[in-house]
Amino acid sequence: MSANKPYQYQSGFGNHFSSEALKGALPEDQNSPQRCPYGLYAEQLSGTAFTVSRDQNQRTWFYRIHPSVMHCPFQPYRKGEHGILGTFDSRTTEPTPTQIRWLPFEFPQSKDVDFVDGLHTIGGAGDTALKSGIAIHIYTATVSMHRRAFCNSDGDILIVPQQGCLDITTEFGPIFVAPNEIVVIQRGMRFSVTLPDGSARGYILEVFDGHFELPDLGPIGANGLANPRDFQTPIAKYEHTNEQWEVVNKYQGELFVATQEHSPYDVVAWHGNYAPYKYNLARFAAINSVSFDHVDPSVFTTLTCKSAYPGTAIADFVIFPPRFEVQMHTFRPPYFHRNCMSEFMGLIHGEYEGKKKGFLPGGASLHSMMTPHGPDAATVEHAISRELNPCRVADGTQAFMFESMFQLRLTKWAVENSQRDHDYYQAWQDIPITFNPNQK
Repeated sequence: MSANKPYQYQSGFGNHFSSEALKGALPEDQNSPQRCPYGLYAEQLSGTAFTVSRDQNQRTWFYRIHPSVMHCPFQPYRKGEHGILGTFDSRTTEPTPTQIRWLPFEFPQSKDVDFVDGLHTIGGAGDTALKSGIAIHIYTATVSMHRRAFCNSDGDILIVPQQGCLDITTEFGPIFVAPNEIVVIQRGMRFSVTLPDGSARGYILEVFDGHFELPDLGPIGANGLANPRDFQTPIAKYEHTNEQWEVVNKYQGELFVATQEHSPYDVVAWHGNYAPYKYNLARFAAINSVSFDHVDPSVFTTLTCKSAYPGTAIADFVIFPPRFEVQMHTFRPPYFHRNCMSEFMGLIHGEYEGKKKGFLPGGASLHSMMTPHGPDAATVEHAISRELNPCRVADGTQAFMFESMFQLRLTKWAVENSQRDHDYYQAWQDIPITFNPNQK
């Protein structure tokens, strides 16, 4: 489905944008005048500490009708089994080195589950209070959020819709996101999700420290992978109502709710470089081998959240897009592997090239750190006997991976989920053994 109303965006990644819904709403020459135009209030949203280096500093100035501080005290929010965690310790989660796969996650039986109540945590590592670690979530929603906003104080979230479009209202303006697109909403930004197609399902990668950025290209050169011009940030659009709203805040892994007597989306103008953005995965410029051997999946990195260790990511968002496959004298599927990173995979649509059966859109798999994994038996048998001509792979398909330096622990919800495929290990049991000591 395409957006049924006009959406306008500003293009570029990490740019300093300016946007106003009323001409002249942005103050001239300064950020916080004694009286702002139109009687607005200036409010800064900081995505980094004030004193980080200029090239790393992220912040935005809002010019809004009501300061966001005008709300009642937060109270614990207990509706639903949201299962969100902030610390991944032995009391609440389970570790396992076993390869795990889930069939498509089921939609809730209730017909009134919105984006907030439809959140479930698969697993993660670290602690939000220490601003270190990641979490992986699933959302399954059946209704739109009504006069309710969500705000994540714990980190940035990267949302991957799998079924159903998301019409997202933010303080910066509206964003429309369809399957095969992603949206990043950073720490502290308020947003609401409307479901124009009815029920919606998708995946979420949350990072507690740092922000997503484009990966370095190195020898690739100046162009390729996800190009900065293809990222889109919304333009200002405000609401001015006196209706009661709820603001649900995720803080240290728990949910809290406060009420207020005005819309959270009363921002008339804003400027800054700390803003949400979307990206169409079909615009990814893939880089691949044109001679022999299978290139490491790092060449498909779309966004990364860097760690303090050069070349090692807190989290990478990696996609496996449609492309040509031309390597000669090569086992072309993803090779068998044990990794010092944790790999969580999901499928938006189509069939993943490494596993034709069992790995389905809306499902997922987890291959933990140093856990062996690779293509299934049927894929192996075809790969070692096929004629190696140039061909297309992954047409009509979009698989992705959340990769992290952290060892992930699973929530009990994920371990006990009815969609867990307990026969996943069988995918490798019939791999043909062709060893012949007399034939080189």
